[in-house]
Amino acid sequence: MSGEKRIRAILAGLAVVAARPGEAAQRLTREKGKPLVGVLPYYAPEEIAHAAGMLPVGVWGGTADASMAGHYFPPFACPLVKSALDLALRGVYDGLAAMIVPALCESLTFFGQNFRAARPDIPFVPVVHPQNRRTPEGVAYLRAEYEKVRDRLAEIAGREVTAADLDRAIGIFNDHRRAMRAFLEEAPRHPSLVSPRVRHAVAKSAYYMDKADHAALVGELTGLLKSLPEESGAGKRVVVTGIMAEPEGLLDLFEEVGLEIAADDLAQESRAFRTDVPDGGDPLERLARRWSLVEGCSLAFDPGKERNRILLDLVRNSGARGLVVLMMQFCDPEEMDYPLYRKEFDAAGVPVLHLEVEPRMSLEQARTRLQSFAEMI
Repeated sequence: MSGEKRIRAILAGLAVVAARPGEAAQRLTREKGKPLVGVLPYYAPEEIAHAAGMLPVGVWGGTADASMAGHYFPPFACPLVKSALDLALRGVYDGLAAMIVPALCESLTFFGQNFRAARPDIPFVPVVHPQNRRTPEGVAYLRAEYEKVRDRLAEIAGREVTAADLDRAIGIFNDHRRAMRAFLEEAPRHPSLVSPRVRHAVAKSAYYMDKADHAALVGELTGLLKSLPEESGAGKRVVVTGIMAEPEGLLDLFEEVGLEIAADDLAQESRAFRTDVPDGGDPLERLARRWSLVEGCSLAFDPGKERNRILLDLVRNSGARGLVVLMMQFCDPEEMDYPLYRKEFDAAGVPVLHLEVEPRMSLEQARTRLQSFAEMI
């Protein structure tokens, strides 16, 4: 098989996983013979679930009507958590060994409370991240939280979770993050093979595959892409920021109007792979220190507003012509950051397009606005 054919085969396989995450998760548990643990966004200690002999899978909601969740959430609730609870009520998450829920925003906090009431049959494992995360006390607090997660998952799994188990899991997940960063850096050089939708599928599929298996495929994919000449690209490059780039039809519009993604600052994609667990010492403390190293995320306390600089640098260093903000509807953390970095971008003369997104959005208005933005830049 030629290099390009192998690239297309890998991408097609990952696209199937991303398009059918439920089927992929069920196939994963059958093939590996291990139980699944649901993981809500963001920065959950998935390594602990892996060390307990479980398979962490992402819970990012869906595009179906979330009417059942209306009994628990008001109409102005975050569509991601509202959709996730609706899927839980409809039995989509039946069979999960546990559900890990970080409380990094009000919506996730409310999800945890509602999930525990709505689905008492699925063990609920909360995680509370400290906002004063860079102090020794903050790290110590989060280590204690992770110790509770370790003990609860060990109880559910019926086995001890040792420091060696955690160290192995940390190594696997760090390797995976490095593989994803390498791919995301290489992808913009091959827009004819890695379209915006394809790029997204590679990142999303990571949540529904074994991390070592996914890292191996992505590593092979990146190596094959590097063997090809860099394309000049006919489209105009942009950076995207926000929580997630869905519904997927939205990404098709980027290609339709001639926009290429040079880089991203999405919570579901680059932000998830940006920060490794540091080396050395107690594994639970290492996991806690990772949270202290996170930069430029709306969910992480950032008194110096480093996100403004990080986003501007990302646009300039990637050769992008502008920034597209995919603003998750009713997302307070992202909405509070937006005026701050928008002011910096306006002062720097960098074009910005703000698009409010939610799973069941109409794409016609988005098409018009993206096309106008593409013509403007």
